[in-house]
Amino acid sequence: MKPAPDCGLRILPAIRQVAILLLLLGTVLLARAGDITGAGSTFVYPLMSKWAATYYARTGHQVNYQPTGSGNGIRQIRAARVTFGATDMSLKPEDLRAAGLVQFPIVVGGVVPVLNLDGVGPGQLRMTGALLTDIYQGRIVNWNDRAIAAENPGLALPDLKIVVVHRNDSSGTTFNWTDYLTKVSPQWGERVGAGTTVKWPVGVGANGNDGVATYIRNVKGSIGYVELTYALQRKLAYAAVKNRDGIYVQPSRETFSAAVTAAEWNPKADFYQVLTDASGPQAWPITGVVFVLISKANGNAAETNDAIAFFRWALSEGQADAAAEHYVALPAGVVRHVEAYWKEAFR
Repeated sequence: MKPAPDCGLRILPAIRQVAILLLLLGTVLLARAGDITGAGSTFVYPLMSKWAATYYARTGHQVNYQPTGSGNGIRQIRAARVTFGATDMSLKPEDLRAAGLVQFPIVVGGVVPVLNLDGVGPGQLRMTGALLTDIYQGRIVNWNDRAIAAENPGLALPDLKIVVVHRNDSSGTTFNWTDYLTKVSPQWGERVGAGTTVKWPVGVGANGNDGVATYIRNVKGSIGYVELTYALQRKLAYAAVKNRDGIYVQPSRETFSAAVTAAEWNPKADFYQVLTDASGPQAWPITGVVFVLISKANGNAAETNDAIAFFRWALSEGQADAAAEHYVALPAGVVRHVEAYWKEAFR
């Protein structure tokens, strides 16, 4: 009679393999502790990606951010699919309360008209709100139109059709652009209005700031709108724009900062505001604020705390990155308001 096989000897290797797998799984889970997911604004993506890389290098915590457009960011956080949403269109306090969300600003930037015309460099073309609304309504269709020429004496404008480019996706950049056009043109307000998506009278669409920038770079005679960093990265020509005080200003951190001086940062109103068409001789007229949305009760307090830790770092140590990417850091007093707001919202 053969001796019974030693089942214990056979089981031990299997147990050992399972133990190793569990150890490896535990290591992966520990490595992912503190990781953060976010989605939304393409406007802030150049800065958010830099923040994420620097934060990971310093803390080992990863921020996975998808630049899917502000509208999508709002939808994702409402559906609790991400830790935070980012939007260039602030939500009204009543909408935040209905959705169980909190909202706070993280950085300021500017939307700029970009164009592709031979012989026209950055800041050389002058635009007014009236010209931009007429172009985006299809009333001005050629670059050598007399109305454009009247604002640009001495600048050689070609006999070339204007190709109007706008965003296809739900976009906070579009909101700030159309909000500005609504403020400077009652007709635009009546016909089109402001929003993350609108029914465009004319033009072709592209997705994201990156998509618009790529289209402008590749198509002669085109005009569109992007956040300044995209224009600088792609070496696109941009226009100077006449502001509310009747002065032509160039897009820059200084002119964005000038628009911020008119801001009212009220934590009791969840910081809700829009900075377009701000007063001031140096104010850029299409300045925008990026806001973060976080759920008050997402069922994962640790995840929320990790997100707040990231943004606390971003609003302090990360401000040098903001300047390098041509955004404007929040004033120190506003940062203190934001930190107090966190304590109240997540107590």
